Amino acid sequence: MIQILHSSWALLLGMMLLMVGNGVQGTLLGIRGSIEGFSTFELSLIMSGYFAGFLGGSRLAPLMIRRVGHVRVFAALGSFISAVLIMYPALTDPWIWMILRVAIGFCFSGVYVTAESWLNNAASNENRGKALSLYMIVQMVGIVAAQGLLVLGDPSGFVLFVIPSVLVSIAFAPILLSVSPTPSFETAKGMDLVELFRFSPLGCVGLFLLGGVFSALFGMAAIYGTAIGLSIGEISSFISMIYIGGLVMQFPIGWMSDRMDRRILILIIAGLGALASLIPILMPNAYLPLLLAAFFLGGMSNPLYALLIAYVNDFLDPDDMPAASSGLIFINGVGAIAGPIITGWAMTQLGPSGFFAFITVLLLALVGYGGWRLTQRAALDLDEQGAFVPVSPSASPVAVDMAQEVYIEAALDDDAT
Repeated sequence: MIQILHSSWALLLGMMLLMVGNGVQGTLLGIRGSIEGFSTFELSLIMSGYFAGFLGGSRLAPLMIRRVGHVRVFAALGSFISAVLIMYPALTDPWIWMILRVAIGFCFSGVYVTAESWLNNAASNENRGKALSLYMIVQMVGIVAAQGLLVLGDPSGFVLFVIPSVLVSIAFAPILLSVSPTPSFETAKGMDLVELFRFSPLGCVGLFLLGGVFSALFGMAAIYGTAIGLSIGEISSFISMIYIGGLVMQFPIGWMSDRMDRRILILIIAGLGALASLIPILMPNAYLPLLLAAFFLGGMSNPLYALLIAYVNDFLDPDDMPAASSGLIFINGVGAIAGPIITGWAMTQLGPSGFFAFITVLLLALVGYGGWRLTQRAALDLDEQGAFVPVSPSASPVAVDMAQEVYIEAALDDDAT
C-alpha cells in the first residue's frame, strides 16, 4: 500500500478532488432544481442524463484516447467539466440542464477512463488489487467530503457551483504534472450479451437491477431530501451516510464472499438492503432512522456490484473475463439510465416515499430471482470460487478491467497450484 501511495499519490489526490466536484454537483442540482421549481419528473430526466452520458463516454473515450492520446483527452474533458459546472446556475432550464448532465457524464467517464489507465499502468500484478482498494477508498472519501461543502454557501446562488469548478480545475495539475509516460491503451473485444447471460443469468439480472438502485441513490437522494423538507445540512448528512456505509461494508462483505456460496450472500445482502429501505417508508418523519437506513442501504448495495462481478467470473474461463467486463458494464449502465426516470415517476405517483419504494422493489426482485436461480443450478465448491476484488459502481470500464486482471491472476495462480 505504501508503494502505491508513493508512486501514485498525485493521481489519487487529483481523483479525490474530481470526486468532490462530481459529488457536489450531483447533490446540488437536486436541491437547486427544486428551488427553481423543476418538477420531480423533470429532475429525474436531468439526473438520468448523467448515466446516459457516462455509458456513452465509456464506449467512446477509448477511441478518443487512441486517436489523440491520454493527455489531450484528459485536459480537454476536464476543461469542459469546469465550464459546465458554472453554466448550471446561468442557464436554469430543465432541458438545458439535461443536456449539460449528459455532457458532464460523458466527460467524467472519459476522465475516469484516462486516469484509471494511468493507475493500472503504475500498478503491478502483485499490488493491483491493493491499488483498486485504495482507489475505491479515495472515490468514497471524495464523495463524502463533497457533501460537507454544501453547507458553505447558498444553493440558490453561484458560489456552490464555482467551488466544484475550481476543485476540478485544480485536480488536473497534480495528475498532469506527475503522471508516468503515457500507457498503451487496449480494450478487449466484448462478449455477446446472450452468451454472457447464459454464463450467469443471476449476475446479469442482478447488475441490471443494481444499476437502477445505484443511480437512484446517486441521482435522486437530494431530491428526496428536499421533498421531505430536510435542511441542506441534513441532506448532506443523509447522502454521506449512503457512501460511508458503502465504504465500511465493502471489505467485510468481500471477506464473507470468499467463504460461502455467493448466491446466498447476494440474497442476504439484497434482502437486508430491502429491509433498510423500508424504514423511511414506515417512519417517514424520523431523521435518525433515515440516517440508519441510508448507512445500511449504501452498505448493502455498493458491495453488491463487486460481488455480482465476482459471481459472474466464477463461471468464466480466465480468457473470457476481459471480454465479459464490457457487457456487464453495459447491462449495469442501461439499468442506471432507467433508474432515476422510474424513481421520478414513482415519486410523482406516491409522493417522496416513492424513492425508497422503487429501491425496495428492485432489491426484492433480486431476492426473488436469486432464490429461483438457487433451484436451477448447483452451488460451486468454495475452492472453485475466484477472489473478491472491491470496485465501486461509479468506476469506469478501466477499473473493472483492472479488477478482471486481478481475477485472472488469481485464477491462473490457482490453476498452477
